[in-house]
This record gives sequence, C-alpha cells and structure tokens, in this order.
Amino acid sequence: MGPEATLDFMTKVLQRTDARADQGHLRLLIDHNPKVPNRHASIDGSGEDVTPYLLEMAANLERSGADFVVMVCNTAHAYQGAIAGSLSIPFVSIIDEVVDELNENTTGKPAVGVMAAEGCLNAQLYQNALRKSAYPVKVWDQQHLEQFMELVYQIKAGETGKQSSATMEHLANELVEQGAEILLAGCTEIPLVLDAERLAVPFYCSTDVLVSRVIDYALGVRDIGEP
Repeated sequence: MGPEATLDFMTKVLQRTDARADQGHLRLLIDHNPKVPNRHASIDGSGEDVTPYLLEMAANLERSGADFVVMVCNTAHAYQGAIAGSLSIPFVSIIDEVVDELNENTTGKPAVGVMAAEGCLNAQLYQNALRKSAYPVKVWDQQHLEQFMELVYQIKAGETGKQSSATMEHLANELVEQGAEILLAGCTEIPLVLDAERLAVPFYCSTDVLVSRVIDYALGVRDIGEP
C-alpha cells in the first residue's frame, strides 16, 4: 500500500532470488493500490473501514492465480483474520514470519524494541505476538511515536535523505536506551532510510524477513507454516 515500500519489497525479491535468466525469477502478482484509506484512522475508528479494500485486493490476487498472498504493510495486518478467512489459499503474515525468524535466530529472550507505526502499535500486533513467545517488548512513548509518524509521512512523500536517516537512527537508539537488545523494523518504510550497519544492536527488518520467506515458499525450500 505504500508505493516505495512495495517497490523496495519487489526489488529485494528480484535481487535475492538465485536466478541466471528471466525464467529463474519468481512470478509476482502485484495489486498495488495506494488508494486504500488510512489504516491508522481505520483502526482507531476515526476513518473509513479499510476491510472491503483489503478483501477485494486479496480476492483479485487469488482469482489471478496466486498460490499464496502476502501484504507489504505491517499495520494492515490488524485485518489479517478477515483477509485469511476470505481466501482459499494461504495468507502469509509478516507478523508471524518475523516472530518466527526471531525464534529461529535468537538465544534466550532478549528485549525487543518495536519500531512500528501508530496503528500497528495500537492494535498490539507485534506486542501480542512477541509476548506470546515470551519476549519483553519496548515501544516509544507518545512523543517519540508522534515524531516517528511525522517522519513516516515525510518518507512517503519522498524525503529519504540524510536528515530522515538521522532522525530514524535517533528513534531507534531511543528504544536501545530503554533497554532494547534487538530492534525490529515493523514498518516497511523504515528500511528506506535505515539499515543494520548504523545500529549497535541486531536489527530485524520485516521487509527483509518477508522477502526471504516468500522466496523460500515459492521455491519449495520450506512449506508455509513450517517452523
């Protein structure tokens, strides 16, 4: 739903697929619909319900021949149940895949700093999933969340330069100062301005995890839902 985030996802799938010719790449069916109303306003009840838009997009992809569906928007996973229930093919949840990736690659239960947008945090998407797996969770206070939201809309407007990167790094470090031992980029705009090299703790990017899992599922390296 975020145009740049969608392109980032597609580019990474292309770059990370081990292909020697066109035919070695994955077939991607994309319903790129930036007209979906504001997800945050839908979640808090102040705006139009996005459910019909999301169900229509999912149905279009299934009718077009998709074997499974993914959604490159963390916040919209507040509607995951409705989407999955409307399909006869699997819906691969970015939330579930990220938590599964943490379970596979961490020892103990380090505190996870969740960098996510207002609707995602208000819906407790990552908080619930992480706590279910016994991870302590750190999130921003209201002031820093408002700063993040302002930054996200700037990124969506094309402001992805040094200032945006510096502000995102500052917000990441705020969670580290709270005690986060791992940072989780639970918003697909974050990797447009921030990467792991700039951080002092491990960084899990939801876009990167979804890219890796999509390639594995499409190529049969692992089965959907396999731990």
